[in-house]
Amino acid sequence: MIIKRTSHYSGITREFDLPVTTEQMSRFESGKETIQDIFPHLSADDREFIKSGITAEEWDNMFAEECDNMLA
Repeated sequence: MIIKRTSHYSGITREFDLPVTTEQMSRFESGKETIQDIFPHLSADDREFIKSGITAEEWDNMFAEECDNMLA
């Protein structure tokens, strides 16, 4: 299923084709279950995309500077 999200970090809208069903998305949107229970077969990166629109690359960029400062 094509999932379209706008990143809370960059504001960029992206679409990913993820192995999820309409029923699973309805369960997620209801907010009554955890995302891990609804999509146990997805990676943490894919679940984060569904939740916030943030990609793994953006996540790395958000914390790269913080990590660089810790290593300096």
